Amino acid sequence: MRPLEHRQRRHRKLGPIGRFVRTRLHRRLFAWFAGGIVVTALLTSLVFMVLGKVQEPVWQRSMERGASWIGAQFARDWGDPVAREAFARRTAEQMELNLELRDPSGGTLLRLGAACGARAFEVAVSDAGRALGSVHGCFAHPPALAWRWAVGLVVAVAVLWLASGKVARRLARPLDELTTVVTRIGAGDLAARAALSCREPDELGLVAEAVNEMAGRIEKQLADQRELLAAVSHELRTPLARVRLISEIARDAGPTARTFDDLDREVEEMDALVGQLLASSRLDFGVVTPRELSVRDLASRAVERAGLGPGVLEVEGEGDRLSGDATLLQRALANLLDNAKKHAGGAEQLRVVLRADKVSFEVLDRGPGLPEGGAAALFREFQRKTDDAGTSEGLGLGLSLVRRIARAHGGVAWARPRDGGGAVFGFDVALTPAPAPAPESPQGAPA
Repeated sequence: MRPLEHRQRRHRKLGPIGRFVRTRLHRRLFAWFAGGIVVTALLTSLVFMVLGKVQEPVWQRSMERGASWIGAQFARDWGDPVAREAFARRTAEQMELNLELRDPSGGTLLRLGAACGARAFEVAVSDAGRALGSVHGCFAHPPALAWRWAVGLVVAVAVLWLASGKVARRLARPLDELTTVVTRIGAGDLAARAALSCREPDELGLVAEAVNEMAGRIEKQLADQRELLAAVSHELRTPLARVRLISEIARDAGPTARTFDDLDREVEEMDALVGQLLASSRLDFGVVTPRELSVRDLASRAVERAGLGPGVLEVEGEGDRLSGDATLLQRALANLLDNAKKHAGGAEQLRVVLRADKVSFEVLDRGPGLPEGGAAALFREFQRKTDDAGTSEGLGLGLSLVRRIARAHGGVAWARPRDGGGAVFGFDVALTPAPAPAPESPQGAPA
């Protein structure tokens, strides 16, 4: 079973509540925030309860001191009923209390206001240790501390709850958008892009930018591959048609030495075309296998395969070793020599310059030189040179592959005019081993 189908089956088994929590990230964030608020409120209440048990509250000490003061004041005037009643009325009026004065036996001496019931407090009145009576009282308008505290708690929880929902949505919205974009890209809509915001230069913005760059590279790579396949299908038909024609002529008139030469030429052309495609595919997928190579042996093989004499090769500098992919480097040298053969009448010299940090491979010719606008356009993919009749030859991958192979070996490809006419095409290979290249889109930057 595929992972997506497995997740869908698990999703159906969760039930409505489980699906509500598990389906969307902002819901999970909201649930975590809400749970954090509830746990915080419970822990805060528990801390206050523990502190109330361990340490006497301040308000209780204040009540005790107030009761002691009231008892002392009543004890001073308890023997004078007039003064006692006057003080009781002043106290009840100023403190908004219901008061009841009782004698030591519990009889009522004076009542001001309504009876207190269970909410009453009692203050003993004594003088030199002798009980004179007691004062019972309660607030005439008791403060609604309970419902006020409850309302405040509800408001605080509601505000935090709404803030949690806002924060959860705010955090999850960019991820939802990225999920939608990635889903569209996976479904084949390579034009899908994530909306980037300069107001959010965070990790999510970097991820969105990376997704956009990835989609752009994939879109460009697929477009180039379609163009490459179209060009390959066209280019292969030409040598195959010539091979068929040569075969038919040989069947009718009999094979000759020229027949086999023509067949070899067509096979070499198809082999070169297949080699270009294989090298391009290896670079697309980052398949570069460097190993220790001899510079002179590498250049000698390229000259020999191009059908040139050994006198074409010139090596300058000391040393003979480099680290690189032999197949790709041979393809780069073959492309440079083939480019000189097709467009400049052949290479006059293959010069290898050994330096302390790199090796330069240069092909010198006496052709028409570089086109107007410089060499940058020559190193682009599918850049094919047309002749006077307006026809083009090849796929236009030769020099672009040279550039990409040079980049895979830590160097660059370049071209410059040659003194006295002609041009010099070449590329560098870094002697310090370069890190393994990632799979590369064929678009690349021009040399």
